[in-house]
Amino acid sequence: MIRDPDKLEQLLADTRRWVRERAIPFEERVAAADEVPEELVQEMRERGMFGWSIPEEYGGAGLTTEELILGALELSQCSVAFRARVGTNTGIGSEAIVADGTEEQKRRFLPRLASGELTGALAVTEPEAGSEATNIQTSARREGDHYILNGKKCFITNAPIAGLFTVLARTDPDSKGHKGLSAFIVERDTPGLSTGPAYRKMGQAGSPVGEVYFEDCRVPVANLIGGEEGLGFKTVMKTLNKQRIHLAALSTGPAMRMLNETIAFTSKRVQFGQPVANFQLVQAMIADCRTEIFAARSMILETARRRDRGEDVALDASMCKYYATEMCGRVADRAVQMFGGYGYVADYASIERWYRDVRLFRLYEGTSQIHQLNIAKLTLKEAEAQGQ
Repeated sequence: MIRDPDKLEQLLADTRRWVRERAIPFEERVAAADEVPEELVQEMRERGMFGWSIPEEYGGAGLTTEELILGALELSQCSVAFRARVGTNTGIGSEAIVADGTEEQKRRFLPRLASGELTGALAVTEPEAGSEATNIQTSARREGDHYILNGKKCFITNAPIAGLFTVLARTDPDSKGHKGLSAFIVERDTPGLSTGPAYRKMGQAGSPVGEVYFEDCRVPVANLIGGEEGLGFKTVMKTLNKQRIHLAALSTGPAMRMLNETIAFTSKRVQFGQPVANFQLVQAMIADCRTEIFAARSMILETARRRDRGEDVALDASMCKYYATEMCGRVADRAVQMFGGYGYVADYASIERWYRDVRLFRLYEGTSQIHQLNIAKLTLKEAEAQGQ
């Protein structure tokens, strides 16, 4: 659903220009320093990028799902670190509050997330609760006007720099699975909350990921999302369904960037007296990349439109995330192949960095294998409902 085509095109053009003129020239500096320079973070704040998906009444742009996807396709064509810097605020770091927060919670926290004053993070994953998210061990015990949280979260994007955490914890100690799980808003300065240093990672330099610790962390009852216990897992799933569509787009933008760079390189690189792009086996790889990017973009936009119409997109979102992230990995591999030695050596091209950066897409927000199981499960359930 596109509300104002002219306004949206202006936003996309501004984002496209900023990516080309500001973000891309800083990519090597970001990789070397392992952080996005504050001056560029401030520019992203001024452009409203932190609040793209937050409703207008709380200071955001209120983009529909389709509009957000189109913006993500543009923003993700620069280093992953830039979109990750704002991505938790436009996705998993704010969506739980947008979806199920009380009015007081929305008015208190969403404007600060929309402006970029606060960086949000979603703290769900634990050492024993990754793909099996219902195995949450972090506990939340009610004590008067507070909940006392104890536990550990890992692999949390933006944890080292986040000012606000959406935390999934078990409020019913006797419960198992998703029952008894509740979602909380926990501010950085809450006594008992601490974070570890950023991990050393294979890729995605400049996007800090780390651990979050809760040691008798006292969280006000007013910070229980929705004001009711036991609804946390449903809230997180609402967040992830939208985020999976969003992440699919954020995986397609890098594929577009890699293909563009590969076409530019192979059109100039001469072997056997002619550009490498003239060779049919190279053209076959270019054709495969272009076709798969088109397929991913098409299914993502269709799913975004369905979500905007209020339809159930759990299956579609899972298919988008699975296909787009796997597609991006295939494009990265072909790009290295077409660049040859130049694609393997960081001194010559950014393809080596992209190859490492996009590998994570197939792991977070549900591994490809979890999505395969989910897609099959929902497909079989649908067939059963239709009497097949």
